[in-house]
Amino acid sequence: MAIPLTEEELLLIEEARTWIDDDPEAHTRDELQRLLKVIENPDNSSDSKGRSSQALGDLKDRFSGTLEFGTAGLRGAIEAGPNRMNRSVVIKAAAGLGAYLVEQLPGATPQVVIGYDARHYSKQFALDSAAVLTGAGCSVTMLNHALPTPVLAYTMKRLGADAGIVVTASHNPPQDNGYKVYLGGRVVTDAGQGAQIVPPYDRDIAKHIAGIGRVRDVAMPHSGWFTLDDSAVTKYVDAVLTLKEPSPRNLKIILTPLHGVGGSVVDKVLHRAGFEHLISVAEQYEPNPDFPTVSFPNPEEPGAIDLALTYAMRFAGDIVIANDPDTDRCAVAVKDPRTAAAHAHRVTTPQAAGWRMLHGDEVGSLLGNVIAERTVAQGHSGSDAVLANSIVSSRLLGKIAAKHGLGYSSTLTGFKWISRAENLVYGYEEALGYCVAPELVKDKDGISAALVVAQLAATLKAEGRSIIEYLDDLAREHGLHLTDQLSARFTDLSKIPQTMTRLRSAPPSTIAGSPVVEVVDLSTGYNGLPPTDGLLLLTEDDTRVIVRPSGTEPKVKCYIEVIEDVTPDADFATLSTTRKVARDKITAVRQDMSTALGLN
Repeated sequence: MAIPLTEEELLLIEEARTWIDDDPEAHTRDELQRLLKVIENPDNSSDSKGRSSQALGDLKDRFSGTLEFGTAGLRGAIEAGPNRMNRSVVIKAAAGLGAYLVEQLPGATPQVVIGYDARHYSKQFALDSAAVLTGAGCSVTMLNHALPTPVLAYTMKRLGADAGIVVTASHNPPQDNGYKVYLGGRVVTDAGQGAQIVPPYDRDIAKHIAGIGRVRDVAMPHSGWFTLDDSAVTKYVDAVLTLKEPSPRNLKIILTPLHGVGGSVVDKVLHRAGFEHLISVAEQYEPNPDFPTVSFPNPEEPGAIDLALTYAMRFAGDIVIANDPDTDRCAVAVKDPRTAAAHAHRVTTPQAAGWRMLHGDEVGSLLGNVIAERTVAQGHSGSDAVLANSIVSSRLLGKIAAKHGLGYSSTLTGFKWISRAENLVYGYEEALGYCVAPELVKDKDGISAALVVAQLAATLKAEGRSIIEYLDDLAREHGLHLTDQLSARFTDLSKIPQTMTRLRSAPPSTIAGSPVVEVVDLSTGYNGLPPTDGLLLLTEDDTRVIVRPSGTEPKVKCYIEVIEDVTPDADFATLSTTRKVARDKITAVRQDMSTALGLN
């Protein structure tokens, strides 16, 4: 006997049936039909009724709204329904984008470039987009196989295209996919040319998407677009190699693309730059949408680069470079004597050998210093050359910019904002994203970042120094800036706004023993930045905590930064003690923020 359904639930089921009738993909049609069967045909057992109720909740979530452009475009699980990633959602998104572009360029033919990664359905979503945009009157160019996101972003700029699309979910779990949109050419001509969309572009495109009727009525010709050959990659590699500098090349590099699409392109760049000692993690080299050797294909996640660290021990590597699956992020691991001392009891582990992954703010700061020195050497100064990072990233970059007489900008989270900084020469965000050449790619680029990091590491090695010593020098000059994160993952997404509301109404009065002297609700704007969902807490001892919901994952994140004074002549031992003091303070901050967020 079927469970009694409300009128609202009956309407939901009817909406699902309408979706099935309009869905061009058999797999998602069948999936949704199976879900409806579970809802409508339970037997009298409690287990069956429980499954029916669970399926009804799943259906409600799938149809609770339409997937919207967030921090990094559309992202979601590959399932049926408007609140998921599927062919119907992609076709409507492409149709809405096409209508927007035609509206923006009356009497002209919009130019669009499309790329995709190796995730499930990525190529299909890209082909659907090419067909829809061609049918809408656009001139469409596609990359010829699964390639890194930076290749698409560069190609779009090189061709002067009005829009770019890349089908990717970056570092999200295997069941997800996503859709990034860039605007440039004749549509965006200011500092954001070639960058990902921000308001009001996203809202305008969303309005056109909402105006699309039946998916089956969208014109989708079977041909009419152009497919680039392998010269697209060659031109990108040539462009990145303009960053090549006459530094030493005696460096053994361990590489992993984490089952993503970057392996061969990173190899090409580093080999052609003169680095001959490259060792790739064989088990993770080929693209694989199931990411079999990692529980989560994000270099930031615990365990993600363990296999690469094992290779580093086995082959006596100098540095580990890991890219996320679409290769726009770059993780770096090096040997740190402080790590070796702290983990000596573990004997044969990478940590006992001293290996640790650098925090995104550490890589961001050392790259910022390298780019700042290069920029000054080229004769630039002041506001005509700007370093930028997101508000949740370390304040150290601002001090580096000031020391070199360069401009500095703090932006909202996400490269769609960072890349829009006027006169940008370098930008980064703590989540392992670095833009070392905005003239090439107006987005984070894990490939060009890998080249600059490798050149710095090789130069330091030739001088008998290390990246850890380079970071210590930055601490001596600007004070020790230590950053960390506290993340809370939610399965019930309604608890995310509840958590933020609770924190706003009752923020902590002290953090790690220091009084909170400033509480800023970022939803009202801050220092000229547009409003965003977040809360900034600043203590008397200059500890800063920013709490915000993640734009790409079901998480609430706390971004923590503590600053400790360091004298210019501080030796290694003194700095080690200072780092321990800072680390202990971070631990105390995490405990206090866990309590404030109700996680304890």
